[in-house]
Amino acid sequence: MITAAQMRAARALAGIDQKTLAERAGVSLPTIQRMEASDGVVRGVVDTLMKVIQALNEAGVELIGENQASERGGRGVRLKPVVPQKPPG
Repeated sequence: MITAAQMRAARALAGIDQKTLAERAGVSLPTIQRMEASDGVVRGVVDTLMKVIQALNEAGVELIGENQASERGGRGVRLKPVVPQKPPG
């Protein structure tokens, strides 16, 4: 699935605002706002999530899942795994 951080980053890469994404996905602006305000994985109606993912895909953004290789070349971003830091001392 998609995380809220991925959704915000994908929208930024596509150069669109929340309103535009809502219009392209055929969902309400408050729905997009709620999805992006989530902690971690976005939860919601599967059909709504699929519409948003499809709209991002049509905007030229490839969403890459955890431990998944990118299917195509091109620019993109990926978060590094979080490495716990040792406490000093």
